[in-house]
Amino acid sequence: MNIHEYQAKEILIKYGVKVPQGQVATTAVEAGDIARKLGGKIVAVKAQIHAGGRGKGGGVKLVKSAEEARAAAEGMLGKSLVTHQTGPEGRVVRKVYVEEGCDIEREYYLGVVIDRKVGMPVLMASTEGGVEIEEVAETSPEKILKEPIDVRTGLEGYQLRRVAFGLGLSGDNFKSFMKMARSLVTAFIKNDCSLLEINPLVLRKSGGFLALDAKMGVDDRALARHPEIEEMRDVHEEDPNEYEAAKFGLSY
Repeated sequence: MNIHEYQAKEILIKYGVKVPQGQVATTAVEAGDIARKLGGKIVAVKAQIHAGGRGKGGGVKLVKSAEEARAAAEGMLGKSLVTHQTGPEGRVVRKVYVEEGCDIEREYYLGVVIDRKVGMPVLMASTEGGVEIEEVAETSPEKILKEPIDVRTGLEGYQLRRVAFGLGLSGDNFKSFMKMARSLVTAFIKNDCSLLEINPLVLRKSGGFLALDAKMGVDDRALARHPEIEEMRDVHEEDPNEYEAAKFGLSY
């Protein structure tokens, strides 16, 4: 089961992952009010659908005022957003996430996925943040760093250091990344995730890392242990057959 970006960030915060301030809105007026409360010079209005490529499809807008935020939300809500992952029919946007802007120095990719070949989760990191990891794997596979994770012990310190060094980090940024990566792995294991990624993970000009985006999928067979996550289910984003099967405890 997948959840929305704003929901994934709510969970990540509990594990010490830093994210920009933001709130979800279901109307254009709400989006404008949230942007006004955030009070920043730049605010992002982000369509909430279970698909990647939202930015390229027009589902992420950077605005400079509450009025622009309202207009951006009005242009998304109730409309179909088409990305390379939705198919030509697209997905109807029912919610937007209004989030404060940040001072980006550089973008990275950081994620944990299940590697079926080795039979365990794998931490993946890359300097190619903001790009779909599948695209990086196809065009520049050497830029993806991987470390297998033993779920009984978590990620070892030497593995974290190897990844941080591989990304060219040092000093306080090195330490900040180590903490972020460890928190992500812990969140993945504790919530029985099948996928948990931050893309992009941004290094701020003022220092420190922020999860600018978040994608989270949970193993359907483990949802009985996580009723609080199952409550986040958005039936509008699911295949009708899969949703019907889930009512009977089946993975379809």
